[in-house]
Amino acid sequence: MERKIVKTGDGSTTIQITEWNEQYHSMHGAVQEARHVFLKMGFDYAVAETPELTQLNILEIGFGTGLNALLTLIHAEDSSIAIKYEGVEAFPVSSEEMAQLNYLEAIAAQSYATAFETMHTSAWGDFTAITPNFQLKKRQQTFETITDQNKHDLIYFDAFGARVQPELWEEPIFQKMYEALNPGGILVTYAAKGSVRRAMLAVGFKVDRLPGPPGKREMLRAIKG
Repeated sequence: MERKIVKTGDGSTTIQITEWNEQYHSMHGAVQEARHVFLKMGFDYAVAETPELTQLNILEIGFGTGLNALLTLIHAEDSSIAIKYEGVEAFPVSSEEMAQLNYLEAIAAQSYATAFETMHTSAWGDFTAITPNFQLKKRQQTFETITDQNKHDLIYFDAFGARVQPELWEEPIFQKMYEALNPGGILVTYAAKGSVRRAMLAVGFKVDRLPGPPGKREMLRAIKG
């Protein structure tokens, strides 16, 4: 499928799959969406709920461009929390595509250029120390093949939307997410559809509707009981 780089509403870029008319991030703003959904409603909430936290194990469903990982690394620098970050991606972004994305400029984070490059050049399947407090393991696999059990504290669920990949937003996938989380673990996603919320509830999650990022009224946060 044809992929092209497009600019979003906050000036940051993303990748668009033209056949689907679907983007890796919100066209209202890639960076502002990621900061709201995954950092504010996910990372910050997890830290606030567990003040004694020293390490956070994060699983990202849809590593994609690495934007969420980069923002998490930068955000976590202000804390003493060590991050173990696993990003699942079936179809990695090419080096040519990465060269056209403007995240470092958009967030004035050129000092993280080496870290961001290492995120994309590091070997798949093994943990790599991106910084002393941030370890990354990229996993090239489909979401359907995830079998993690009681392993993660926080899931960034950033799959393509249900309009184009409805099978990723149904009970079997959320059952895998539930099993992958530690007790009390948190899943956050930009989605807010009623069918998605019902699928989460059906597998045992407690689900809250929250204010969404700019351009989107609501989002969901689910907690494993």
